[in-house]
Amino acid sequence: MQWLIPLVLAALCFGLYNFFIKVASGHIHEMLGAVILQAVALVLGGVALAFLKTRGIHFESSSRGVWFAVLAGLFVGLAEILSFYAFSKDLPATVGIPVIVGGTMLTGILLGQFVLKEQLSAWHYLAIGMIVAGVMILALKK
Repeated sequence: MQWLIPLVLAALCFGLYNFFIKVASGHIHEMLGAVILQAVALVLGGVALAFLKTRGIHFESSSRGVWFAVLAGLFVGLAEILSFYAFSKDLPATVGIPVIVGGTMLTGILLGQFVLKEQLSAWHYLAIGMIVAGVMILALKK
């Protein structure tokens, strides 16, 4: 379970990421906000990469890995722009963030099952149903 602490920290970071997009929206154009966010992420990633390089870490990659990273970057960029836009329309954080996160989970679950052929148990299906129900309730009760 060496993945638990990084996973919890990643969830915390994604929560803060969505929160700060909400707080910034309405005070900045969605495109400018997304570009600033991506520029900061680029600088942070570049510093981390340079630090690891000075430690002698070798970075293996394949064209397939690079291609999927590019696609992930494309979709996170679009998600940032759309999040800034949605939150600039007075969408409450208490509705928008759970809908984004729930939709993210549902998309990941469906792609994992149907594209990556990962298996789900009855408990997983129950949890998915609860996520969908919760997202629908939040989205409809704005």
